[in-house]
Amino acid sequence: MATVYFDIGATLADVSAAPDGSLTFRPRPRVHEVLDALAATDVGIISNPGPGERARAHAAAALGAAFPGRFTDGALIRWGPKDSRAIFDGAVAAAGADAEGCVFVGEDPDERAFAREAGLRTAPHPVFAGAAVEGRPVLWIRISLPEDQSLTDLGVVANAAEVVPVHVPSARLVLAMATASGVEHLVDAGFAVDQQAPVDDTVAFLVRDDRPAPPPSGIPAAPTPAAAPAGGPADGHARASSAFAFMAGGLAGLTQTVVSLGPAPGGVYIAAAAGTPLEELHIPGARHGHTERLLPDPGLLARPGELDAMALAAGFPRPGFAAAGPSPETVDAVRAAVTSSAIRGHTARLSGAAPLVDGEPRVVTSRDVSNPGNMVVVDTLAAQFHRLGFTVTLQPFTWRGHRLANVEAEHRVEGSDGAVLVTAHLDSTAAYGEFADPAGRPRPYDPGTDPAPGADDDGSGTAAVLAAAECLSTMVAAGRTPARTVRFVLFNAEEQGLIGSKYYARAAAANGEAIAAVLQMDMIAGLQDGPRRVEIHAGTAVTGPVAAASNALGDRLAEAAAAVEPGLEVQRLTGSADPAAGRSDHASFHERGWAAVAVSENFFADTSPATGTRQYHLPGDILEDADHNTEYAAEIARAVTVAALTLAGL
Repeated sequence: MATVYFDIGATLADVSAAPDGSLTFRPRPRVHEVLDALAATDVGIISNPGPGERARAHAAAALGAAFPGRFTDGALIRWGPKDSRAIFDGAVAAAGADAEGCVFVGEDPDERAFAREAGLRTAPHPVFAGAAVEGRPVLWIRISLPEDQSLTDLGVVANAAEVVPVHVPSARLVLAMATASGVEHLVDAGFAVDQQAPVDDTVAFLVRDDRPAPPPSGIPAAPTPAAAPAGGPADGHARASSAFAFMAGGLAGLTQTVVSLGPAPGGVYIAAAAGTPLEELHIPGARHGHTERLLPDPGLLARPGELDAMALAAGFPRPGFAAAGPSPETVDAVRAAVTSSAIRGHTARLSGAAPLVDGEPRVVTSRDVSNPGNMVVVDTLAAQFHRLGFTVTLQPFTWRGHRLANVEAEHRVEGSDGAVLVTAHLDSTAAYGEFADPAGRPRPYDPGTDPAPGADDDGSGTAAVLAAAECLSTMVAAGRTPARTVRFVLFNAEEQGLIGSKYYARAAAANGEAIAAVLQMDMIAGLQDGPRRVEIHAGTAVTGPVAAASNALGDRLAEAAAAVEPGLEVQRLTGSADPAAGRSDHASFHERGWAAVAVSENFFADTSPATGTRQYHLPGDILEDADHNTEYAAEIARAVTVAALTLAGL
């Protein structure tokens, strides 16, 4: 009899952590039905709650609360790091079976690779646990929808079969994982399916091709699959082939296998083997956010945020909200709290220009996800929000053996019709820098040790979120109360393909949360000579109410900017041609149907001359760089804060 082991975080359940270390597990969609189907099978856990018995006790308590009666054999509960085959060897021994008789179900491809090294079979999602037990493979597939079928229709079929969506680029095309049985169900229901490579230990990315069309001459074309996928013109497939060939051709140092999964919006889908550094998945000349990590999710087709989006587009008609825009009291409060000195102080601590905590010696010079400083910053940010009086929650997740977390600070309002989110990403990178070994020879960026101060990207956005939180804390202490819940959220691993915000939005959707609006700040301090321009990006390729709602949110932000910072030149960017569409953490909310905008310096848009930072992803992105302007950052932060508080009813 087989023994099936499950990872917990992002596979079996969405995880949140309280400041005292206690955990909450919320089962992922379709997980209970999978466990029901395995009722006669021995099931266990292989997961890493962190070091120490206290962390394991918290995990055990959360597991029992979320899955009562499911995981009862203590010998099959294996806690510890999954950064080698060791824990999997121990799991096989605990099962008292050959490795071939054990299955590991986990979303992380690196962990699946270690499990396979130990001889276990693997599955990339709980839906495929039974297939792994039976030795049936899982494939990447492209699903084409005929004109008489909708995404809702596809969802009905997919959720009753061995099919898990991964990306929805249009109303006519979906990238997914499926077994042969799942493919058969789709075809029988009238959907066209183009089968691609086996999933095995790979993960999917969308890699955007920022070259002007047509592709440059002299670039060899990649082989075209015999069956061109439906849902896109033939020239889209040819361009995807060219993009893949161009990317691979420019990366002679690829360390792992990467295969094309066909055309994607503005680029190509790829499947990258476990251990592939994101820095290698790069088309020369690509812009910010060129690579997006794709996550499997049975709920992806539902887009639960569309109801919230429609409400925002309609203006949230509700008593207690100002119809004439920002109130003078709110504008004055924001001007008093969100200052250049506040932004500068926060940015200094985040970027290593000052000790991370006042009065203590520790300085953090990198927030890269591979650097120990990343989680030190996470814990420090959580403590700062807690001191301001907010309810603080961490959302832990694992990336390549590194334990990471998003940070959420909430002012909850009972009866709120939705939360207003003020967000940024807390991680950094200096991947485009030039580094040398002790002998002076060029060497690659070492994300674990090299400095990556990220003062602008996105220390400036993170500093602005902190300043906005300080402002609301002061207003609440003075007796003013918002009518909507307000959350300040800092996402991790944005530089690895929007991973943190994807986890956050996916969990929020599964939990049925209402999100009124998302205001994301990504790089707001870069200013060369030129106008003080702020870019408001509402554009998205996602169809449906999200587009109109995000434009309406952009309108509210423009009104706030005019009220608090009339000297700012506002540049609105909308539609699928928005150069930031899909490229920052706001896109993770668009994917679920929620209204969201990204706010930035003059960096994304094709303006001449651009006035944003020249230190993008370089070790020179420091507080004292000539392009870094904290007063300019404060102006943008004030506009965002006024918009958020106005939307919250203040």
